[in-house]
Amino acid sequence: MFPHKVSKCPECGVSGLFVVEKTSVVPQGVASTSEPMPISQVPINHSKRLTTANQEFDRTLGGGMATGSLILIGGDPGIGKSTLVLQTLSTMAAAGCKTLYVSGEESAAQVKLRAERLGAAGSDMMLFCETSLGKILECAEKIKPQVMVIDSIQTVYSEDLPGTPGSVSQLRECALKLMVYAKNSGTVTILVGHVTKDGQIAGPRILEHMVDTVAYFEGDKKGQYRILRTVKNRFGATDEIGVFEMTSLGLIPVQNPSKVFLQEGELSPGSAVSCTIEGSRAMLFEIQALVGKTSYAMPQRVSAGVEAKKLTIILALLERFAKLQVSNSDVFVSVAGGLKLEDPGIDLSLALAIVGNARNISLPPHSIVIGELGLSGEIRPVSSLDLRIKEAHRLGFEKIVVPASGKVPAVKGIEIIKFAKLEEAVGWLL
Repeated sequence: MFPHKVSKCPECGVSGLFVVEKTSVVPQGVASTSEPMPISQVPINHSKRLTTANQEFDRTLGGGMATGSLILIGGDPGIGKSTLVLQTLSTMAAAGCKTLYVSGEESAAQVKLRAERLGAAGSDMMLFCETSLGKILECAEKIKPQVMVIDSIQTVYSEDLPGTPGSVSQLRECALKLMVYAKNSGTVTILVGHVTKDGQIAGPRILEHMVDTVAYFEGDKKGQYRILRTVKNRFGATDEIGVFEMTSLGLIPVQNPSKVFLQEGELSPGSAVSCTIEGSRAMLFEIQALVGKTSYAMPQRVSAGVEAKKLTIILALLERFAKLQVSNSDVFVSVAGGLKLEDPGIDLSLALAIVGNARNISLPPHSIVIGELGLSGEIRPVSSLDLRIKEAHRLGFEKIVVPASGKVPAVKGIEIIKFAKLEEAVGWLL
C-alpha cells in the first residue's frame, strides 16, 4: 500500500497508469505432498518417542512424547500444571535432551525459586521469559530444542494481529504458528492452558481441535492426589490416566493407584469396593453412600465423582425392585480419592452401598462388586471383566460379585458370586 495516492507517473507525467492491487498473505503451512498419491505410497518417518522419565506422564501421552507433536495441558490454577512441565523438562535436560521453558507469567527469578523448591534448579534446561510469539519463535530457531513448553498460551500474543493476549483471534493465530513450527522442526511443543469456571480450556475450546494431544488435570488442588487424564490423542489411546501425589518435592508418580483409593481394614455400612477401567489400566476404588432422613421439603441428592443422573436412576431402581424407600431421605454418594467415574460397571456397587447404609449392613470382608444395571433391574455384563478380576486378586480380594451373564474367568483363590437381578444381589447383602 502506498503512503499517499499517486495520480500520475512521476517519470513521464501520464495519468491512469497506476492501479491498486490487493494481495492476500497465505501463512506457510506444514510440509505436505505436492500432489495426490496413493496412501500406500506415502512415506512414513518412524522415529522413537521421547521418554519423560515419568512413568505416569508417559502412560498418559501414550508411551512418551511423539516427535513434532503439539500437546495441550489444562487444569485449574494451582493444580500442578507448571510443576509437572518444569519437573519434566529439568529431568529430560539432565538426561541430555535439549529443552526450552518459555514463561509468560513468571519472571526468571520466580521460576528459579520454584525450581529450587522442586530440586530442579541444577539442570541445563533453557529458560526464556517472553510473551511475544515472534521473539519466542526466533529463540526456538536459534536454540533448536527437542522439547519446548509455553506456559501459558493465554499470555502469548502475535504482533501481526490486534487484540489482547488470550483473545480468540490471538489464541488461534499463536496456536497455528506454534503448530506449524512443531511439525516443520520436529520439536515437541507443550502448551499450558488455563481452565474457565465451567471446566473448559479458555478459548473457547478452539485449541482442542488444533493440537495433537489434550490432557486435563483433575482433583482438588487442596487435596493430596492429582489425576492427569487424556481426552484426545492422535499418537496413542484416549482415556488413559496418570496418578500423581503432590508433595513438597513436586508431583510424584503413584505406582499402585488401587491402594491409594482403598481404605485399610473392614468396610463400614455404606461402603463398597469396585473396579473401573481407565484406558489400559484396571483400578480399584471405594464408593461411599450416606442415607439420612431429610429436613427439607425436597430431599437432597448429592454426588461427587458420579453423575447425578446415574444416582437418580439407581435410586429409582432400588425403590422399584429392592423395595427401598428413599423418597423422604437425603442421599449422598462419593468416590474416595477424588476420582471421577463414567464407567457403567460401577452401578451395582453404588446400589449396594446405598442399601448397606440405609439398612446399616456392611458388605462381607474382602469382597468386591462389579456390574451394570439395566432399567428392568437386570445386572448386565461389563467390559474387560478378566482385567478387573485379576486386579482384585492381586490386591487380596477373596469374593467378587459379578453378572450372571457373560463369560467369567476362573481364578484360583477367588469365590465368584453371580447374580442376574438387582433384587437377588440386595437379598444376598441383607
